[in-house]
Amino acid sequence: MKFLLVLAVVFIGVWLWRSGRQDKVTREKPPTPPPGPQEMVSCQLCGVHFPKTDAVAGRNGLYCSTEHRQRAES
Repeated sequence: MKFLLVLAVVFIGVWLWRSGRQDKVTREKPPTPPPGPQEMVSCQLCGVHFPKTDAVAGRNGLYCSTEHRQRAES
């Protein structure tokens, strides 16, 4: 009789542990999708292509760095 009681307690414990883990898995947010493609531009001085978000704006266009902007505009 003791064996059945211990077996029932173990079974209930495992059932509760597994049901708690499954709820946690279903509540997680889905992963965010990767960012889309970015617009590419080329440096007016050296011609290197790079994302527009990294560009340094100058009087004559976009540059890949502050040094290139200064060299082109001086």
